[in-house]
Amino acid sequence: MTTTTYPQFRDVPQSAWLWPNFSPTEIACRGSGALKLNSQAMDKLQALRDALGKPLIVLSGYRSPAHNKAVGGAPASKHMDGTAFDIAMANHDPVAFEEAARKAGFKGFGFYPRSGFQHIDLGPAREWGERFAPRATAFAPETPPAREVLADSRTLKGSGAAGVATVGVAGVELAREVLGETLSAILPLVPYLDALRWLFIAVALAGIALAIHARIDDWKRGRR
Repeated sequence: MTTTTYPQFRDVPQSAWLWPNFSPTEIACRGSGALKLNSQAMDKLQALRDALGKPLIVLSGYRSPAHNKAVGGAPASKHMDGTAFDIAMANHDPVAFEEAARKAGFKGFGFYPRSGFQHIDLGPAREWGERFAPRATAFAPETPPAREVLADSRTLKGSGAAGVATVGVAGVELAREVLGETLSAILPLVPYLDALRWLFIAVALAGIALAIHARIDDWKRGRR
């Protein structure tokens, strides 16, 4: 375990930062910008992040003695050693988080349900505060079953083609009426609208056929 202190988080060499899901800014003191970097604590924090598979919102990492006093931290707070973190529970199940944190090697736990975060540190083993109340409903799975993207749906594409063609037919009919009533000067063009109308009808029928075929095929595959 190594601990290195930097007057400012900006002083941390890029080559010395080994934790891809975090940045010096997140871990540094919120009051002074200083950073006491404890490699073991950061390794465990990264391991916890990997185990949970989703972001950890670090509300407080390292605290300088002055900042720790200013925020009412314990006189011997592990935050001043760079071995403690306060993590928001907004995107976590507190029970699952605690279990994963213990497996990652954290031993000290503080529960702050009113403020919405848990404190974790390297120890000694202890805990305080009242645990979060059980949720009425469980967190939704992070990775829902794969479903067909609407933009790629053959059913949607077929229905869309039919819809466009139907609008086209209606447009041709309207054009015929308008031309027949008001544009007698270009009456020679009107006969060609019949061919255009039948073209749109053909496209509509093809689109409907594609939609029906795709829906039946999707149903056979269980993709509804």
